[in-house]
This record gives sequence, structure tokens and C-alpha cells, in this order.
Amino acid sequence: MRLATWNVNSIKARLPNVVDYLREASPDVVLLQELKAPEQDFPHLEIGDLGYNAAVLGQKTYNGVAILSKFPIADIRRDLPGDDEDEHARYIEGETAGIRVASLYLPNGNPIESPKFDYKLAWMKRLAIHARELLESEEPFVLGGDFNVTPTDVDVFNPVANARDAVCRPEARAGWRELVYLGLTDAFRALHPDETRAFSYWDYRAGSFRKGDGMRIDHFLLSPALADRLTACDIDKKPRAQEKASDHTPVWIELADAPPQLPY
Repeated sequence: MRLATWNVNSIKARLPNVVDYLREASPDVVLLQELKAPEQDFPHLEIGDLGYNAAVLGQKTYNGVAILSKFPIADIRRDLPGDDEDEHARYIEGETAGIRVASLYLPNGNPIESPKFDYKLAWMKRLAIHARELLESEEPFVLGGDFNVTPTDVDVFNPVANARDAVCRPEARAGWRELVYLGLTDAFRALHPDETRAFSYWDYRAGSFRKGDGMRIDHFLLSPALADRLTACDIDKKPRAQEKASDHTPVWIELADAPPQLPY
């Protein structure tokens, strides 16, 4: 089974690119972020014509996340617990194809001297608490999406120049490590531990994509049961090279079928 995650940076602006990707790559499950549209404006018809069910949490102009699946999507949660006053559309979770999947758009946090950075760190703490609860349930799950964190200096083209960017700050990386230390696996690094310049995001400015000056901020974190099933993970740069591309590109993983349960 193949899963992909992609920050599309406006589903309306990027719909032709998304349709092309779904037709060509045909992942079984797709996690989308930064829809920048309320749910009523989500292209359910176009997505449905490609064979996908969709669970959507939209928001006008900002944020927005979705789960697309060739299988039914059940038990949908449309918020990250821990803050009843948080109205940002950044987290959606559901069960599909026998696993629990979450599409998340973690706050960027810039500038770091503003409340936006505090919100980012608080959101990461809430995510860690929820991930711990998911682990305790022993249900296989994956957290996928735009985490807005470069886990190490290897994951950013110029660590010195970006030292004050919220996605590279030690505090954000500490929040990332808290998730990993719970027992979650960074799918890309599990299979590509030493690969450099493996980026999923390139700024629109200064020819960043052409020069290869990017960041790895889009990730899959797998629970132990799914980490055992991980067979492949890579970054598909082709959509980033298209006209009117998102500044992110899809990251994908492949999972082997679950082993049959032995009778006790």
C-alpha cells in the first residue's frame, strides 16, 4: 500500500497538478495540507472521479487538511485535542485500509519573537500528548504532513543562514525529538539515513528549486507496527517542476501487507 503526503499550497490553484499526480502516481492514501479553502469549495467531484473518498477540514484562505483514500474513511477526528479555542484547520485523522492516518499542518512559527512561535511549540506539545495516546491504543497509525521542522542541519540547505527560521530552531527540533523518542519512526531517515540534500520544500524566491536549495519539512512518522511494514520511502520532485507548482512536493511511503494474526 502506498501513502503520500503533499502540501498543495491552495487546492484551487493546484487542482490540475493534483489531478495529474493522482492519475499518474495513484497512491492508495493521500494526505493533503494547506488547502486554503472551506470544505464546500473542496473539489469533491474531481477527486471522487479518480476513485478517492475524501475527509476534509477546510478553512477560508488559510490552513486546511484532508485525507484522500481509495478505501472508506471512518472514525474521523477533525481537531487536535488539547485546546478547545484553537480554530485553525490543521489536523484531521481517520481510519482507512486498516490503519489510522492523520494529515497535519504544523504551524510555521515565524517570526520567532512573536506569539506564532509560542503557538507552534504548544501545538507540538499537544501533538506529542495525542501521539502517546495513540500509541497506548496499540492501533497502527501514521502521522503525515507538513511538520514545518527540519529535524537536523542535514535537512536544510544552509543551516547558518536559516538558524533563526522557526523550522530550524532548537526548540522546534526538541519537539520533533519528543515525538520520535515516544517510539515513532521517521520513515525517510529509516531508509535513507545518510542522504543529503533530500528536500521536500523549496522557496519560490531566488531560483531555489533550480539550485536545489530546499528543506526537508514534510514527513511521515510511523508507529512501531507500521515501521515494521515500511518497505520504501522517497520524495517525488516531479510535481515541483510543473508550471504553477506548489512550493512543496509529495513524499511517499510503501507499506507491506499486515502479517496474518496467529491464533493464540
